[in-house]
Amino acid sequence: MGIKRTLGMYDNFIRSGTKSRSTHYCAGCGHGIIHKLISEAIIEFGIQDKTIVVSPIGCSVFGYYYFDTGNIGAAHGRAPCVGTAMSRTLPDSVTIVYQGDGDLGSIGFNNCFQAASRGERMVTFFVNNAIYGMTGGQMAPTTLLGMKTETSPLGRTASNDGYPLHVCEVLDQLKAPVYIERCSVADTKRIIQAKKAIRKALEIQRDGKGYAFVEFLSPCPTNMGMDSQTSAQWVVEELEKEFPLRCLRDKIAEAKPLSPPAAAPSVSEYFRAGAREAVGSPDTKASEIRYKFSGFGGQGILSLGLVLAEAGLVSGRQATWYPSYGPEQRGGSAACSVVVSGSEIGSPTVDAPDVLVCMNQPAFDRFISDVKPGGTLLAEEMIKIPQDARKDIKIVSFPSTAIASAQGVAKAANTAMLGALYSLDLLGGMKKENIFKALAASFAKKPQLVPKNQAVFEAALEHFAAKK
Repeated sequence: MGIKRTLGMYDNFIRSGTKSRSTHYCAGCGHGIIHKLISEAIIEFGIQDKTIVVSPIGCSVFGYYYFDTGNIGAAHGRAPCVGTAMSRTLPDSVTIVYQGDGDLGSIGFNNCFQAASRGERMVTFFVNNAIYGMTGGQMAPTTLLGMKTETSPLGRTASNDGYPLHVCEVLDQLKAPVYIERCSVADTKRIIQAKKAIRKALEIQRDGKGYAFVEFLSPCPTNMGMDSQTSAQWVVEELEKEFPLRCLRDKIAEAKPLSPPAAAPSVSEYFRAGAREAVGSPDTKASEIRYKFSGFGGQGILSLGLVLAEAGLVSGRQATWYPSYGPEQRGGSAACSVVVSGSEIGSPTVDAPDVLVCMNQPAFDRFISDVKPGGTLLAEEMIKIPQDARKDIKIVSFPSTAIASAQGVAKAANTAMLGALYSLDLLGGMKKENIFKALAASFAKKPQLVPKNQAVFEAALEHFAAKK
């Protein structure tokens, strides 16, 4: 009798340049059975050319060796994120997320939970063998109480390690999933039921009806220290006690095909939603300027960066804002990086700013050495600037706090700094009207502060005009 070749898999599994028909899975492992069932269902439904399999870190990491479909790798636990991106950007595709219990139940649990809560159009195939299989047999979120592993040599205890995680039951609390079932591949009868579950889950994806989740209880002979037959029997007698086989949800008949997610809002729509003026014509000729703003929390450092970034957007440029601050709400160090450019921005981080704004002494001492040669450092007047400070940059001392206080708005010293940047021509030629639009957007929830901050801005301009 001939052996039937599995459809939906590559003819040869090429690993390290060597062709083979053997997999990397251990003898008696359930992964190979599950792969076979998935591949055959893909062919039977005629969805091979539109299927994408996402494989993260774990024993399933080499899925791309086997599945003759679209394949993409994901970081540890992040397969649902990649699956979300695939299903949304390629709405006609069938997205399969294939994860183990260590990957999904531990580092990736929230990613799985949120994808299920959103009802993403994907199916998650979850292999539960109660142990970290790929990395030597450590305790997993699904490890049974009393079970000995490399990291629980005396056996798992509830008081020390918590109870085993029941993923299906957790997801069953959510509204969005269409289908949730737990099955097993420990014997022929159970494999037949697993095949039915896989077909149901893929049927949902074929018809675009939403999120499906199938859990497979699977033996791991190597890490259990058992032979294939004994490990399969252990799944039936022990693992199924903790994780009963059952269909927790089946709404396939009543589920309707979902419309593809709406496109992301345009820039104009984004600005309208935030009560901002729409962006005008793109200013693609503007040079890139990299800023860093620094001081104490409570001085408006982050807000200053946000206003500048908004002004860049209103001016038709690209802009990024990247904050960095301590745990304190007030008084701790605060800094942010802003990049404004006429072209795409490669990175939001700013290690060597063209323009550095310091609003206190610690910020000056910390960041003065970072300023790009030929750049500008704008410092609050109360900062003590050493006589031997850098000679290869322009250092401007400016009384931002005094100017803001004179206008009756001491907290608006950050806006005075914005006026100083404009006066020193450090904003790349942005128009004052666009800066005022950004200020108005910043104070959309406190419109009474808009004219006060505009007055502080104008006072800063008058300060520099008087010095000419």
